[in-house]
Amino acid sequence: QVQLVESGGGLVQAGGSLRLSCAASGRTASSYAMGWFRQAPGKEREFVAAISSGQITNYAASVKGRFTISRSSAKSTVYLQMNSLQFEDTAVYYCAADPASIAQTMGVIWGQGTQVTVSS
Repeated sequence: QVQLVESGGGLVQAGGSLRLSCAASGRTASSYAMGWFRQAPGKEREFVAAISSGQITNYAASVKGRFTISRSSAKSTVYLQMNSLQFEDTAVYYCAADPASIAQTMGVIWGQGTQVTVSS
């Protein structure tokens, strides 16, 4: 069973940067597609970005050009580099894993979430 642990959240000023990490454990973790979602207060969880085991990526329109998803050479850690952060990016960010899909509906296994707060 794949398990996910996120880290790297925190408080940052608007225009700043943060990098989130998600470590996946489990025998088959490196073969899973992995992604990031976020949920702001009072809003539904929304897709941010995803990456396949073959390094194919998918981004939400709202973050394209500002956020970059990548994964380690061992493929068991996924990163989300967030630049030019805006107040609207404030949310709890969740790591997700999926056997294959990088679509916006992906996500079978979830991490516990990490808070990102952008001050205006």
